[in-house]
Amino acid sequence: MDRSPGTIARLFVDKGFGFLKAADGVEYFFHRSAIAEFLTLVEGDAVTFLPTDGPKGPRAEQVARA
Repeated sequence: MDRSPGTIARLFVDKGFGFLKAADGVEYFFHRSAIAEFLTLVEGDAVTFLPTDGPKGPRAEQVARA
């Protein structure tokens, strides 16, 4: 599966998750376990990720800084 580009849209550091926006405008949920550098992320950071379907909608896995 190809990696997709995106941008960190919202972070909830205290809760351990966030949302990123893909280039096509779709928002993806991601858990802190999806990226090693979770605590250093800020909203607006460029990332790449693997898009998947989660139980509640689009989910990002293997998130990495672009």
